[in-house]
Amino acid sequence: MVLLLCRQSIALIVRQFYVYILSSTSRHLYVGVTKNLERRLYEHRNNFVRFTARYHITRLVYFESIRHPMTAIYREKEIKGWLRAKKIELIESANPAWDDLAADWFEPPPADGE
Repeated sequence: MVLLLCRQSIALIVRQFYVYILSSTSRHLYVGVTKNLERRLYEHRNNFVRFTARYHITRLVYFESIRHPMTAIYREKEIKGWLRAKKIELIESANPAWDDLAADWFEPPPADGE
């Protein structure tokens, strides 16, 4: 997300980066980093990413927002280096039911007449 704040000709751009974990229904995991979580999730759900398409990994089960790109990349690498049990602990600390946190992000448009 980019937020542009102007005050007396001074502009401040606030950027957000996201480290995220996706899961399949059988709980295969994928860890990634992006500056546009909605776009990236759309890519995963529409099979633009080979690994997640192959294993049907499309459910957003965890994410965190980070302001600095290098910090986000380091965090992604840190999580990727963890054992599976530690990744599961992280997910369950924020999302114990493993709900799809983006379940309603891509609602189909209403049918004509609705």
